[in-house]
Amino acid sequence: MRLAILMTNTDESDFAQARPKDGEKFATLVKEQRPAWDCEVFAVKDGEFPEDIQAFDGAMITGSPASVHDDAAWVSQLFDLIREMDAAQLPVFGACFGHQAIALALGGAVGRNPEGWVHGFALTDSVGALPFGERPAQVGLYASHIEQVTELPEGAEVVASGPGCRVGGYLKGRHIFTTQYHPEMTDGFIADLVEFTADYVGEEVTAAARESLKNTADRDVFGRQIVQFFEWARDGKSF
Repeated sequence: MRLAILMTNTDESDFAQARPKDGEKFATLVKEQRPAWDCEVFAVKDGEFPEDIQAFDGAMITGSPASVHDDAAWVSQLFDLIREMDAAQLPVFGACFGHQAIALALGGAVGRNPEGWVHGFALTDSVGALPFGERPAQVGLYASHIEQVTELPEGAEVVASGPGCRVGGYLKGRHIFTTQYHPEMTDGFIADLVEFTADYVGEEVTAAARESLKNTADRDVFGRQIVQFFEWARDGKSF
């Protein structure tokens, strides 16, 4: 399997420079499950896009501190690419910003969470059955968002929900699978991120996030879901 990782993370701080970029984090997540798969990273936030997305078996769209409502040229170009991939039914997985961007590009809506930040560890509820793999009733994932999908694109269905977030993940056809959360984040990274963002998100949110990190994410569980999605989408396999 050959995947294009469309990196949207705009953080160029010293904090970000000292740690693996999102492209590397998502590639690692995939290769933990399927070591032979090839992942090619495109920094779409810098205007770097694949010349031919159809040359890939699928794509992954990462998270970002940017908003899907930003008027940056690369966001508009990404929306065009999402619509192209949807029309061609190319398998796409989106996380956080990617989850929101797919929804907005395809006619859904994204708005501010009325309950504020979801930051740290979040226990998500599985909604219905996935056609490509078994999963537990609840999956723990790391989170850092204040915007979320408020209206699904036509043809999509909710497959997960989380704290204050009805659309925690959705599936559209056989070719789109998303999560509002961050399966690529490691235990160490989220702990560091909570401290790095403390002044930005505020004392109350940070204290709650620190307490939540007494729990750890189900990285392996969700990593399997991602690769099984691509296998099901491309090869029609049932699990």
